[in-house]
Amino acid sequence: MELSKEFFDFIALNKASDPMGLRLKYAGKNIGFDVDAAITQIECRKKFSRKLAATLSCFRGFYFPSILAGEQSTSDVLARFHSSLVNPGSCVADFTCGLGIDAIHMAKVASEVVAVDMNPAITEALKYNVKGLGLGNIHVVTDDCINYLDWCIDRERIFDVVFIDPARRAEDGSRIYALTQCRPDVVEMIPKLARICRRLVIKASPMLDIYGTIEILPWIPSAIVSLGTTTECKELDIVIDFDSERQDTVIKAVTMMSDGQSYEFSFTRLQEAEAQFPAIVDTLEDGDYIYEPFPSLMKTGAIKLIAKTFGLNIFSANTRLLYSSEKKENFQGNIYKVECVFPYASKVLKRFAKQYPRCEVAVRNFGISAEELRKKLAVKDGGDRRVYGITDFKGNKILAVCRKLQRNTIYVFQCSAKALPMIGANCQCH
Repeated sequence: MELSKEFFDFIALNKASDPMGLRLKYAGKNIGFDVDAAITQIECRKKFSRKLAATLSCFRGFYFPSILAGEQSTSDVLARFHSSLVNPGSCVADFTCGLGIDAIHMAKVASEVVAVDMNPAITEALKYNVKGLGLGNIHVVTDDCINYLDWCIDRERIFDVVFIDPARRAEDGSRIYALTQCRPDVVEMIPKLARICRRLVIKASPMLDIYGTIEILPWIPSAIVSLGTTTECKELDIVIDFDSERQDTVIKAVTMMSDGQSYEFSFTRLQEAEAQFPAIVDTLEDGDYIYEPFPSLMKTGAIKLIAKTFGLNIFSANTRLLYSSEKKENFQGNIYKVECVFPYASKVLKRFAKQYPRCEVAVRNFGISAEELRKKLAVKDGGDRRVYGITDFKGNKILAVCRKLQRNTIYVFQCSAKALPMIGANCQCH
């Protein structure tokens, strides 16, 4: 792939322009280069400038083969975590590389990265981007990953780590979540994958049930990582170490921050099963604090361990919020200062909007949706307050009006769970 100076000059000149307007303006015109591809670059830079800020800053000429490739791509922030599963000197393969952001980040750690994709347009773009980024240790392969797996077995090609991200959409475009329904069927592939790598990392849908997924796998995973940001759980990373004799799976919640730091919380299934719900003695009062775990931590379902670790009360087993009379600085989530607690009663609903005309509305184990509660309260969305509709430990429905507090502490917690083993530091790939 060769792109002219005029191609990138056009992008720079029109970077602030509306892509739709540019397509109308240049429709059918021959200006010496693929103008539609150039406009796609402008559109992608607008859409993915934050998601791929680090990559784009390293290579001005980064090429997007399509908007879809950018949409399906891993972000730089999450790719940094994926690269942490690769030790220096490792030999790595990404069997479903797509735009190649994971491969690009892993190449900064690994001795060699093989990036596989069946779409020639994808691999052609990746070869171009790899050259532009100066990453000579990435080898790009155009092939179906199932075929490439068989090729590796036939030639006894071994990797330290293999990444695979099975497609989560059916042929009709609908969402699918079960690993056995995704394509390729990675569960069916695992016995073959065990022959070519020491560690397998499956990037799976965040909608999967963590404990149900463990049961269907033919190997006990070393870890399942609930990976996300402060606003969204992005994926589950299933880590299988084929050389490990681990008898229990480490569940780890990782919340990545934009500055590269992270919150981590680790435990085992046994630890959560043996944990007891804290004795509930206090009701929520004005001046207390409400704690909402980050989405990746919430996904683990470890509400008992979270309460025990941070010394918090719970409203009930089904209300995934916690509270206390004291502020816990190291909590891994959002903290809200409670201004006022109301009973969920008609007299409160009638006058609520007069006192709080604008606020966010959220519900936890409340019996109705947030939108339904908003209508009952007659409030407008926005403002700096949030009202929680909550069912407490006595079964009473309450309304808690609160303000979100700023936070500045990064905290890593491991509940006596063994860390993932080091691999590949002295790998001899073949």
